[in-house]
Amino acid sequence: MSVTPEPPAQWHRVLTLLATVSLFIGTRAVWTDAATHRLPVAAVISVCYASILVCGVTALVVRRERSLARVDLCVLVTAVTLVLCAWILSHHGSDEADLTAQAARSLVAGHPVYGQPWPWLFGHGVARTLTVTGGYDYTYGYPPLAPMLTASLLWLGPGGTAATAVATGALIVGAVVLWRLLPVPWRSAATMVCLGFAMLPTYGRLGYPAILALALLVPVVVRWPRIGRGGRLGAAGVAQAACLGAACAAQQLPWFLAPFLLAGIYAVRRGELGARAAGLVLLRVAGVAVTVWLLINTYFIVSEPGDWFTGIALPLTQGAVVHGQGVVGISLYFTNGSDRLDWYSHASVLLLAGLLAVFVLFVRRLGPAAAVLPWCAFYLATRSQDGYYLMMTPLWLAAAVTAPPSEFAGAWQPRLRRLSGPHRRPVRIAAAVLLLCPALASAAWAATGTPPLRMRVASVHRASATAVSRLTLRVTNTDDTPLTPHFTLTAGQGMYPYWSIVRGPATLPAHTSATYELRPPNGRYPLPRPGARIRLRALTPSPQTLSSADVRLRP
Repeated sequence: MSVTPEPPAQWHRVLTLLATVSLFIGTRAVWTDAATHRLPVAAVISVCYASILVCGVTALVVRRERSLARVDLCVLVTAVTLVLCAWILSHHGSDEADLTAQAARSLVAGHPVYGQPWPWLFGHGVARTLTVTGGYDYTYGYPPLAPMLTASLLWLGPGGTAATAVATGALIVGAVVLWRLLPVPWRSAATMVCLGFAMLPTYGRLGYPAILALALLVPVVVRWPRIGRGGRLGAAGVAQAACLGAACAAQQLPWFLAPFLLAGIYAVRRGELGARAAGLVLLRVAGVAVTVWLLINTYFIVSEPGDWFTGIALPLTQGAVVHGQGVVGISLYFTNGSDRLDWYSHASVLLLAGLLAVFVLFVRRLGPAAAVLPWCAFYLATRSQDGYYLMMTPLWLAAAVTAPPSEFAGAWQPRLRRLSGPHRRPVRIAAAVLLLCPALASAAWAATGTPPLRMRVASVHRASATAVSRLTLRVTNTDDTPLTPHFTLTAGQGMYPYWSIVRGPATLPAHTSATYELRPPNGRYPLPRPGARIRLRALTPSPQTLSSADVRLRP
């Protein structure tokens, strides 16, 4: 008598179906572009549409777990094909891709990579990073792994093409690795999170080095509480530590994740092996990671040590203008600014430190969230862009599936006398709140600041009915310190390039007023559509402040 195979779990069918549906998002726009410019690519996308439909049907009707696993593989192959089709049609990248490719060209030519401004890469549809000093950052500000890999692909084309190929290729490899490492029923979730919804593939086509870092972090986060189990790293543990070092050599975001993983590894291993053996495991993991990181950076440390150090620290020190979807939006969009913007940065650092401390104290409860907690700090930062969270979401899935609470049941936690006893629950909650309060207080202090400059438009000179050529302002410094303002106009989110000061003092003394005449970049500022909110912005570097005022410049 034959044994009837066990049917797949219904949630597995639904997960496969959701992954299949996620491939529809963004695909029509790619097909439309392909049908206009590249018919062979359009034909491949049409086949992918057929594959999506077939996968949707078979996911609901197959009777065996093995058959559904094959459907999961078909969904993955379809997703990879669509990502490659989209890259073929759009691979020029963004400012990050252009900078990475230029760094690779400089590396190949034997020229310095760090501290070298490349202004010619920007200004023709390529975004520039504004700084509070009134200038722009034209230099490369990431660790060197991405340019090193990009150097081998420069033959693909001009601009940032090679960098987009590295990022897109890394995303595909990361997706395949995550798919392979997850338990079979969860594999379609890897396809959906990495390649579906047109989210991460877009960042790959833009050439973000963070995508390379993500791909390297995938094998690190999968089953990370098991690193060093039994006091031995083994080949898998060494590989995970090496990938952590390589990820830190690709982009700065892994720097924020590493302390949480290392603290968690120590806590889990100490609960299993004791303090001494756990310390040795931690030293081995950190040693392998640091060795790999140093090997990748050695050439630059030797050839340009000062510029290299300044360059890899640049995102933390460059003073880029405020931007993002976090708390800083209060000062950007809901009030007229703040004279305490630096406190957003302080709040972010304090929140990161507070979260790490809470994580160590309560690792048995918070251990499963180790791959999510670090990114919470960016919500309070001056640059709180959602990409910081979004690009690392595959790690959330990896941790959720392979690092469940049971892995931390025996983890070591510091035994503080006041956190134990019959009333330990409210005391522990109070301790966590106390550790996080400095960050929240700093953010509140920054958000409740007042704009130090009071601005009024005195006159408007027009280049045409729909463009402005000059603005005359009356500006009053209400602060107790002299301020050096830099002006721009914005419509919606983001920052328009700075306007030049044609007339007016570079530094406005405290409690004084002055008249400024401003000229827009390229001599004219095209007015947005009627009804758009136009804001006059003034930023100062020291102290870092923002002053805004709504202006009406009707066509």
